Amino acid sequence: MNSPQKPVLVELPDSHRGAIVLGDPDYHRDPAEVFSALRRTYGPVAPVLLVGQVPAWLVLGHRELTQVTTDTRLFARKAARWRLREQLPADWPLWPMLGGGHTESSLLYTEGDEHRQRAGAVSRALASVDPVEFRAQCESRAEDLVDSFAHSGRAELMAHYALLLPVMVMGWALGVPTEEHRDLVAAFTDQLAGGDRALAGHQHIRRTMQELVRRVRERPSADVASRLAADPVGLSDEQLCQDLIVTILAGHQTTAYWMGNATYRMLVDRRHTDAFIRGRLAVSQALREVLWDDTPTAIFAGRWTSRPAHLGHVTIPAGDLVLLGLAAGNCDPHLRPEPGAGMRGSRAYLSYSHGPHSCPDPARDLAETIVTAGIEVLLDRLPDLHLACPPEQVRWQPSVWMRGLESLPVTFTPTPPTTRYAGGTPWI
Repeated sequence: MNSPQKPVLVELPDSHRGAIVLGDPDYHRDPAEVFSALRRTYGPVAPVLLVGQVPAWLVLGHRELTQVTTDTRLFARKAARWRLREQLPADWPLWPMLGGGHTESSLLYTEGDEHRQRAGAVSRALASVDPVEFRAQCESRAEDLVDSFAHSGRAELMAHYALLLPVMVMGWALGVPTEEHRDLVAAFTDQLAGGDRALAGHQHIRRTMQELVRRVRERPSADVASRLAADPVGLSDEQLCQDLIVTILAGHQTTAYWMGNATYRMLVDRRHTDAFIRGRLAVSQALREVLWDDTPTAIFAGRWTSRPAHLGHVTIPAGDLVLLGLAAGNCDPHLRPEPGAGMRGSRAYLSYSHGPHSCPDPARDLAETIVTAGIEVLLDRLPDLHLACPPEQVRWQPSVWMRGLESLPVTFTPTPPTTRYAGGTPWI
């Protein structure tokens, strides 16, 4: 399963000799099968390698993931605890996702009281978004996007819809100017792909957020960035920049891939088609089933052991990197003995992680609003969507961390643009 790699960056421990490389062609082709093979070989915790033959431990079991995300003292969040940190070059492409460089000051890599205070500030800022206005923004911008291609009878739904809608809506909520939205989409994709453009993508996101910080310090408004800047926690400019990066990146990429994965399943899986189109489930409930079966966050990075830790069938040395296999945990056979067994009504999925470092509730609500509105507008405007290629030809993003479509070509009956009124809904 291993593929040719760049030069080895660190000395490989015996525990990781022969381990698979996350991000090789087999992984991108079918990560679920890779997770199953690892579980059969190693149990709920498996040795894996990242680009450059960098060793890590991938947690596959639902119970073990709950343990790791709950015990934040043993499985800590600061990347400074990583014993290999000083051995990795500054241009290692995975640093933006693992707390290297400027990202070290992000709330993602804080612990204890500092994390509670800063996470609370982000949660308060997001909770200030008016849900009615936010839903209206989602619907309006979704209508605008559909209008841009509805007349043609063909569309590439990832590039022209799913990847644009979340950043347009979250950009509006945070106060990012509209003209910067499309460049942010490209930068998000580059960073998460972890390739040669990962650092450049991160730098573009950082520059955009630095400019936003400057604006809200000088001219605060009613947006999320201004409220976060004014929070009593008292963030520095760098902390504010990093926390805005976390907010918009998490709000965009996972939401876009959730929408894409749901639409793809609707087009190729009759059970999901029935759920969405024939109303057998509410759209929100059908979308939660997608989180169980095809969650957009496949692996979340990371945790570092503060001392030797026994987990599953292994003892992990102090200072090792631990990766959260959220997608694997959702399919744990101890939780779901039958492959593909439904979990209707249950929200025990790990798609938002778990514990003190999980996604805050207001962010979950906003994400669900974006995806629900996006799917509903799409089905209302284009009810006869069909996949424009065989399912096996659909391309998936080459990312270790995310499970999302690179493209989703569709066909449909061309429709004219909708007529909307600048002053709102007219009296009739």
